[in-house]
Amino acid sequence: MMQNTNQENTKQISRWHTFQTQDEINQAALNRILAAAQQAISERGSFSIVLAGGSTPKSVYALLKDVDADWSKWHIFHNDDRCLPVNDVERNSLMARTAWLDHVAIPAYQIHDIPAELGNVEGAKAYANTLAGVPIFDLVLLGLGEDGHTASLFPGQLVDNSADAVPVFDAPKPPANRITISQQRLSNAREVLFLVTGAGKQDAVNDWRNGVSIPATLITPKNGVDVYCYGVNI
Repeated sequence: MMQNTNQENTKQISRWHTFQTQDEINQAALNRILAAAQQAISERGSFSIVLAGGSTPKSVYALLKDVDADWSKWHIFHNDDRCLPVNDVERNSLMARTAWLDHVAIPAYQIHDIPAELGNVEGAKAYANTLAGVPIFDLVLLGLGEDGHTASLFPGQLVDNSADAVPVFDAPKPPANRITISQQRLSNAREVLFLVTGAGKQDAVNDWRNGVSIPATLITPKNGVDVYCYGVNI
């Protein structure tokens, strides 16, 4: 059973949206990101987005690289990463850079990769320091694993809210050592968007919608979460 530390249990508000094709969900996600960016920049002068790993976000990032946006105002973070060398193909940061970030004019100092190559303990400390001065995120992107995990918050593991970024040990998927932004910090967002694609996610979606406690349900921003789905029944 998941255990929650340092935060009272809060019920998640979720809004579910279904799309008929992969292109539709990709375009909807792209439009949502651009709208959030435009609003944040108009109201506060900058836009902070937390990226997810996975194939569906990668497709959206590939679309973003061809967009004309006010990139100088964007600040990029990652919800989790694997403790592997910087140039390992399994790193979320490398995927995002290859698909999108290396192709646009976001200032390098506004792209905040998780230093997971330092190991999960030291890397988490370093990223927590990076996040310490960051106000509420404008938009957090998240995925959903077949086991119900999101970011590197896995079922059956203690939920650690001791810092904004925390080490993960013994992840059920390799590599075992990872770093994740904590549940509490991911919930500190104006908007949270889950991208869920593929029939393999059906059981996790069923659990989620039936009120079963899975890691995805731990993300409880004040304004609720939106779940964009393709290939699963809701």
